[in-house]
Amino acid sequence: MISLIFALTLASIQDIPVDAVPDIASESQSEAEAQGEAEAKPEPQRDPVTGELPVDPYQPSNAHAGAAPFAGTGMRNAFHGQEGIRRVVNGMIDRAIVDSRISEIFVSHDLVRLRRTLFEQFCHILNAGCDYTGRDMATSHRDLGLQIDDLNVLVENLQAAMADERIGFAAQNRLLSKLAPMKRDVVTR
Repeated sequence: MISLIFALTLASIQDIPVDAVPDIASESQSEAEAQGEAEAKPEPQRDPVTGELPVDPYQPSNAHAGAAPFAGTGMRNAFHGQEGIRRVVNGMIDRAIVDSRISEIFVSHDLVRLRRTLFEQFCHILNAGCDYTGRDMATSHRDLGLQIDDLNVLVENLQAAMADERIGFAAQNRLLSKLAPMKRDVVTR
């Protein structure tokens, strides 16, 4: 709008006919509409089996889970097996997506994939019989711009989910101690 006023003022000063001044407002509106159309791309089609959005190819590896699994079955049992681990992961994600302190981080993410890969990661680390098929921690968090405060809030949500599942405090701390070193790959700001 300011550009149009400036152009009209300039035209009157220079005695240029107003109809010779380009319609800057129309051009700006057309550019904005074109940009809006480009941004309003349809969501990629979800996999009919998994319900996940497509990702660029990569080589899956249990090493990408970020920590070696616990030995024995104690931690798996403390987390009530795979079903208990799934409830913990779902509880953590359910809290995170409504937690006003970090919910914005999850808005554009494929929550179906996130739930699956976090379940696989925790299941692998807790030695509950899963392979981790997600990306490595640095790659999967690279463009998120996470800060230490974001990670702390997520840990609070994880602790609440573990408490709901009645995971013992010692077992909670053991899992958190396995996850803690991942901070250097996850926190990017």
